[in-house]
Amino acid sequence: MVELSTRALEANDDEMRLFQQLFKQHIGMHLPQSKKALLCSRLSKRLNELGLNSFRAYYEVIAAPTAAEERQRAIDLITTNETYFFREPRHFDFLRAQVLPKASRTEPLRIWSAASSTGEEGYSIAMLLDAERHDAPWEVYGSDISQRVLRFARRGVYPMGRGEHIPPDYLKRYCLRGNGAYAGQFLVEQRLRECVQFGQLNLTDLPRHLGPFDVIFLRNVIIYFDMPTKTQVVQSVVQHLKPGGWLLVGHSESLHGMALPLQMHAPSIYRKPA
Repeated sequence: MVELSTRALEANDDEMRLFQQLFKQHIGMHLPQSKKALLCSRLSKRLNELGLNSFRAYYEVIAAPTAAEERQRAIDLITTNETYFFREPRHFDFLRAQVLPKASRTEPLRIWSAASSTGEEGYSIAMLLDAERHDAPWEVYGSDISQRVLRFARRGVYPMGRGEHIPPDYLKRYCLRGNGAYAGQFLVEQRLRECVQFGQLNLTDLPRHLGPFDVIFLRNVIIYFDMPTKTQVVQSVVQHLKPGGWLLVGHSESLHGMALPLQMHAPSIYRKPA
């Protein structure tokens, strides 16, 4: 007999449509039919833990107005959070060469990592700012929809493989090699961790008072939205960008066809007119 804890469950098409509607409603995520296998693999263990024998039963649990905590758990399980330090390095080169030399040395330079996942992007930005702007004020804010990855980000402990793209001098300066129970991992130093603030935000429902920011990293997240939601999210994010500020999206993402108050500086790099 197969134990309950290892039993794989399958969603039918009607159940898949229920989850598509739920994730679209709560986080704006477009979950295509082709992702049904992913949904099943990510959620089956949780259904087993709750003793539920169908995805419809789990949907009825998390769709209830009073089920915010369990619904957040489902969101944490289904959202993809693959990232690493200094991903898409051309953006960091641009920040170093084009943005920092022209930034005020007296006013804080504020940068938002709008889909920070487990924190690698936010800490990458912080390393660069500390190295290049150590005598001028700066702030980094990282946000994500998932409380699970935010807890990971605040902890600042990563497998060594995640750091293979960190410049060697930054790795030596800002990261501590683990030993004993932490062998094979490294810790972002405490001083830098304290310079990066993390918080939960839903990009489809941003608070009015958030920015303004000089630079916003909105990378590798709008690919999970359909076109109307992409446009809504980017328009909302840009409202928190200072005039003259920069918006960076993923190299595989495009803002083509969106009515936005932005000028393209280079592929994936946009500026809000001053």
